[in-house]
Amino acid sequence: MKVESSALAGVLLIEPKVFKDNRGFFMESYNRQVLAEFGITQEFVQDNHSASTRNTLRGLHYQICPGQDKLVRCVVGEVYDVVVDIRRGSPTFGRWEGFVLSADNKRMVYVPKGFAHGFCVLSDYAEFLYKCTEYWSPQDERGIAWDDPEIGVDWKLNGSPILSDKDKRNPQLREADLWFEIGINC
Repeated sequence: MKVESSALAGVLLIEPKVFKDNRGFFMESYNRQVLAEFGITQEFVQDNHSASTRNTLRGLHYQICPGQDKLVRCVVGEVYDVVVDIRRGSPTFGRWEGFVLSADNKRMVYVPKGFAHGFCVLSDYAEFLYKCTEYWSPQDERGIAWDDPEIGVDWKLNGSPILSDKDKRNPQLREADLWFEIGINC
């Protein structure tokens, strides 16, 4: 696996080794030992799988204490994956970074606690997988407005986004319930 740091400390772009031949391909999508060499030592306890159509935008989501680390990838189609630093005291607080993840490039993104996460679908249809280090907890689920002008994410949308009712109501970053602070654990 090739692992690259991103502009946001802790967020990693992961490119697995893909072995292709006339039958198709083979790759390791998760190898605990290899990822531990890059500092990803958390135990993943839940896998999620979503399917969405073009211009569906899911996010920006996070959970408060204890939070969730995520390892995400697109297995069908193509998405624009976005992470936003929501760690108070971070030099990159409120900044975002985006990555094109697709079935073709097979890239993954590691999203640590303290980052909001979301994606929009660039292809006609996409399926997205998330490995999470904590179980989904509805009472701890939070979100930030996808279109917060202070964050200014360029979602690469071709038209209006398709949003859940919940995502339509997410607050802006300055009004969000943030529990993450540099150097302080929940």
